[in-house]
Amino acid sequence: MSTEYVILIHDDESAWVDPSPELRAATYARHDEFARLAAAEGHRITGGGELHKTFTARVVRPGATPDQALVTDGPFAELAEQVGGYYVVESSDLDGLVRALATAFAGSPESFEIRPVVSEAEHAAGQDASADVAGVGA
Repeated sequence: MSTEYVILIHDDESAWVDPSPELRAATYARHDEFARLAAAEGHRITGGGELHKTFTARVVRPGATPDQALVTDGPFAELAEQVGGYYVVESSDLDGLVRALATAFAGSPESFEIRPVVSEAEHAAGQDASADVAGVGA
């Protein structure tokens, strides 16, 4: 059975303020290689994209009423790495998906966080999806 995963791509966005053509080409080539490897190994990329810089973000903290929401510009926290993009991938082989990322991005500064998406069936069943994924659920 296939599971849907979101892969969050973490990187230092300061490197992308004015990237050289060589850096841009090398990075995009690694993403192309990941897409090729993923397809070859039976993983299906169903979505994804590059995100704008964190200074374009809006953080919304809902209040007790809509009028009490706190809205701030820019990132919530100053971090060395920011989420700069993401993939949505369907796969029945998490270890294979990890291998495809590790192979395509060997030697690159990015890091990747792979998280399973809670399925509609899990919602409907009221299951603790994170416990099931960790192997400690019902």
